[in-house]
Amino acid sequence: MNTETIANATPITRFLIEEQRRLSTSPGSPGGGGLTALIHDVRLACKRIAALIGKGALANTLGEAGSVNSQGEAQKKLDVLANEIFLRTNEWGGQLAGMLSEEQAEPYPIPPQYPRGPYLLLFDPLDGSSNIDVNVAVGSIFSVLRCPEGVTEPSAADFLQPGSAQVCAGYAIYGPSTMLVLSTGRGVHGFTLDREIGEFSLTHPNLRIPETTSEFAINASNSRHWEPAIRRYVHECLQGQSGPRGRDFNMRWIASLVAETHRILMRGGVFMYPRDRRDPGQPGRLRLLYEANPIGFLIEQAGGRASTGLGPVLELIPQELHQRVSFVFGARTEVERIERYHRDHNEFELDVPLFGARGLFTTPTV
Repeated sequence: MNTETIANATPITRFLIEEQRRLSTSPGSPGGGGLTALIHDVRLACKRIAALIGKGALANTLGEAGSVNSQGEAQKKLDVLANEIFLRTNEWGGQLAGMLSEEQAEPYPIPPQYPRGPYLLLFDPLDGSSNIDVNVAVGSIFSVLRCPEGVTEPSAADFLQPGSAQVCAGYAIYGPSTMLVLSTGRGVHGFTLDREIGEFSLTHPNLRIPETTSEFAINASNSRHWEPAIRRYVHECLQGQSGPRGRDFNMRWIASLVAETHRILMRGGVFMYPRDRRDPGQPGRLRLLYEANPIGFLIEQAGGRASTGLGPVLELIPQELHQRVSFVFGARTEVERIERYHRDHNEFELDVPLFGARGLFTTPTV
């Protein structure tokens, strides 16, 4: 981007105000100044987290925190700090009735000294934190819901809304550059942080995901636990040009949902984190409310498809705050193929090695 392009880039403040004006003319629109102000607060939280991450070991923020989150997972120091930044930055502005974080078992109530607003903010303050100590891109994910009418002290049940009810969703990615990617239901737009002036500017308007791809992302170390539908799909991709897909595929895995999503929004692909046999009673690994739903909202707004492997993730009615789901998203035609395999080719085969085809990803022919 040259100097003239930078000078002409739309600042996020102007973009949001213009979006607010458009939304205010739409019947039944969830937009308005409150939503704009909330996104500004989220933006500020992400800038603060980016600055902290950018200091790395100089700020003594690397390593374990010596604590666990609400789901028994070991926390990094930056998990705790990022969560605190999100809470402190967003609690006072008067746009929120409550917040829900991955790091806390119960919703966070707005302190009594601050005014209440019509929205609920759900977030994963630091996605991919296992990558922090090796300096690989991580991010923050957020989702905005409307608080039920007349509720000023929301209960857990008020957060249990389907992803289709989101009025805004997005993520920040902290990489070589810091970007904020969001949607208010009118496409997906990416903003890059200009560190010299401390502002996000529109650099990637109207992101769209190509319908087809030759790239997929999955944690191959779990292949022995996969369902037959996933094993079949990956095996066909790995057969390359001589296989049933008739072309070569590349496999990627970053272990950061934000980074995987960003790559797919930038150049296409498909991501899979399926349920597996390690815990048959567990329907998946990723959290529905503050991971799968906001990412699914962005993917669908960008022309892709977001699914549990069986159907649209945004249609799920949440049953609990930290509910986990299987998650497949990206290029529409690839996700639809995976859904088809789940419908037609997902019977669990007998676990008898003598009769099973051999190979790292091989599954018997169905």
